[in-house]
Amino acid sequence: MYVMELSTAPEDPLVTQLRQAEARLQAAQLAADDIELDRLLDDRLVFTGPDGLLYSKQDDLDIQRSGQQRLTTVRQEDLRVLVDGRTGVTWFLGSLEGVFKGEPFTARVRYTRTWIHTGEHGWRLLAAHVSPG
Repeated sequence: MYVMELSTAPEDPLVTQLRQAEARLQAAQLAADDIELDRLLDDRLVFTGPDGLLYSKQDDLDIQRSGQQRLTTVRQEDLRVLVDGRTGVTWFLGSLEGVFKGEPFTARVRYTRTWIHTGEHGWRLLAAHVSPG
């Protein structure tokens, strides 16, 4: 019989900080907080949307500011985190509800997000992809 042992070692501080950045991102999405999103999104961000198109940081900020996208629910079911040096990856699985371009939606999704860490900004989102979960 295989028994998996749980580690009692403290979590790496960068992993903890990345979990916190992910939580801040989700909160900013819910609040349509473009100021916090501007802090969290790297200027080079490329997001692959559910339509397969590529979006920039400016595209994301513009849709938040215009009110064309408004999330009312972000329900996280699972979050996995990997950190290697200054690069981090998060895998979010959960449900979203809200309005997109005037149309209400509900979706269960999987986000894969690639983050970079700098001394100046901490964790910032560099690339993301969403697909049905």
